[in-house]
Amino acid sequence: MPISFTFPAQRPDVHGHRGCRGLRPENTIPAFLHAVQLGVDVLELDVVVSADGQLVVSHEPWMNAAICLDPQGHRIAPAEQHQHNLYQLPYAAIRRYDCGQSGHPGFPEQQAGPAYKPLLREVVTEADALTQALGHAPMRYSIEVKSTAAGDDMWHPTPAVFIEMVLAQLRQLGVVQRTTLLSFDKRVLREARRQLPDLPLCLLVEDTVSLSEHLTKLGFLPQMYGPHHALVDEMLVAQTNRLRLQLVPWTVNEPADMLRLMQLGVNGLTSDYPDRLLHLLASEPGA
Repeated sequence: MPISFTFPAQRPDVHGHRGCRGLRPENTIPAFLHAVQLGVDVLELDVVVSADGQLVVSHEPWMNAAICLDPQGHRIAPAEQHQHNLYQLPYAAIRRYDCGQSGHPGFPEQQAGPAYKPLLREVVTEADALTQALGHAPMRYSIEVKSTAAGDDMWHPTPAVFIEMVLAQLRQLGVVQRTTLLSFDKRVLREARRQLPDLPLCLLVEDTVSLSEHLTKLGFLPQMYGPHHALVDEMLVAQTNRLRLQLVPWTVNEPADMLRLMQLGVNGLTSDYPDRLLHLLASEPGA
């Protein structure tokens, strides 16, 4: 039986999670460029810091044994992955690892191929160039700063230093106006607000703590709220609407979940499979 669905008045933004993790190796140039070609509105990515102070696009501040090979092309033992600490490796050494040709066991549709962890500036430069060549609207970026209090000075800099580095890079690239900064770490968002009050911020959450409690702990109202998609219901949508807080859940991969959330009226969806979401949006009458 066909799914009965009424499209929302406003089209939700399509956020390509780590580029398009379901289709290409995560957080790599092939993933970001493929997402641009698909037509995403926003590229979502994660940044960590190398030993020589470079902003590296990576979800973990170490080499994930599930997807990365060492410079000799050998698999990394899961028990040893934390020994490959990106914060203790210069970028030249990080670049020698491969995090694409093994593929990801959780994403059978992913097209594997040789890929390295790129620098933030490389991602933005290449994505912007392709976007312009294709005649698309300027790409927007959602950049997650990976940080925890326990990880300070072990896996990453302290929030003040980390944010200073990120903002300097965004200014240099000329993309401050097209960037939202994301983090689960409320310290990072408070620091970003202190250093650049006008920068859009997104609080990421994955627990059942209420919106009001999260905002009380944060101490201010960010522009965006990013909960795990299973946490989104009519009440949360109503609460965020009252606060004029954009609601962008993650990581939404199944069409049924995409339809449910669009029906509720979320502002955007972050997906490993942006092609699926774009296909649904293209089926809208008059699209």
